[in-house]
Amino acid sequence: MVNQTCTKMALLLSFFCVIAISRAVVSNRIGINYGQLGNNLPSPARSIELLKHMNIGRVKLYDADHEILNLLSGTDIDVAITVANDEISGIAASQHLADQWVYEHVIAHYPTTRIRFVLVGNEVFSSISTPEDMQIARVLVRAMRRIKNTIKALGIRNIKIGTPLSMDIMETTTFPPSNGTFKQELQQLMVPLLKYINGTKSFFFINVYPYIEWFESQVWNQTAINLGSALFRSDDESYTDPQSGLEYTNLLDQMLDSVVYAMAKLGYNDVMLAISETGWPHEGESGANRYNAAEYINNLVRKMTAVPSIGTPARPGVVIPTFIFSMYDENQKFGPSTERQWGLFNPDGSPVYEVNITSIV
Repeated sequence: MVNQTCTKMALLLSFFCVIAISRAVVSNRIGINYGQLGNNLPSPARSIELLKHMNIGRVKLYDADHEILNLLSGTDIDVAITVANDEISGIAASQHLADQWVYEHVIAHYPTTRIRFVLVGNEVFSSISTPEDMQIARVLVRAMRRIKNTIKALGIRNIKIGTPLSMDIMETTTFPPSNGTFKQELQQLMVPLLKYINGTKSFFFINVYPYIEWFESQVWNQTAINLGSALFRSDDESYTDPQSGLEYTNLLDQMLDSVVYAMAKLGYNDVMLAISETGWPHEGESGANRYNAAEYINNLVRKMTAVPSIGTPARPGVVIPTFIFSMYDENQKFGPSTERQWGLFNPDGSPVYEVNITSIV
């Protein structure tokens, strides 16, 4: 059972709790991912000042760093914090550990720090090749439920629980979107996750990168994807889905709607989408340059902050909470050089390229 102390804490917190985010009202304030895998990054204090100067609406952390959460106290920035993948099994097995995690990382800062999302793990379904990884994937929903149990027992109604997944969960990811399906080997994991997200009115968080989809289409000699489609150049080319009859003018919409159709095929037609990561590298491999990166980010911001909301062809007019990847280049990330070149800002806080960042409100 949830620790009985929750009942007392709930009384203390009840004054501060607000109406939970509903399906009808979702903010279109753009967010940004703040990662720290670098040895040359500005201090957290400098970084939070930069976020405030940008008028950023949301920030997503890959942990629940106390210093950063303290610095965000009193701001109007909504915050997403993350439970590490290696903490999932323990929390899934013990409500006490879930209580402990929430008290240490949420209650220590809430409500003065506007924690609005607790994300359990990151791309958990992308690494299931070992028995240990598969076990984490299998107990993911249980861990999410335990975290939610604690938060709910405290009377908090405006924090959503989710888990960011990668587009590699998809059997097909682009055209036609109506063919979108989840990989067969993931179906047994996806159904309980969708059931939980739907039941708690949370979001299906997806890391979606049109750059990667475009780049791989060039490298592997697949049907080449038009660069203009990846960069939101709607005048370049449009595609009509032969099954749905919907017209698509950009690659991001195609990728998002492929997820929408995949969820519908499992019986979940109205689970809300959120983009936990998206961006464009400004240096590295083919197509990675500052001009393309600036065009992608500017057009993304314009699309996602439009009033009225644009949504996607399959879900017109729907707000999709979006976090740009990323705040900084992170020089200690693994992989090809492109992996370390996604940042909007240099270590001194100057922009890597020109972006209308002040429109992110």
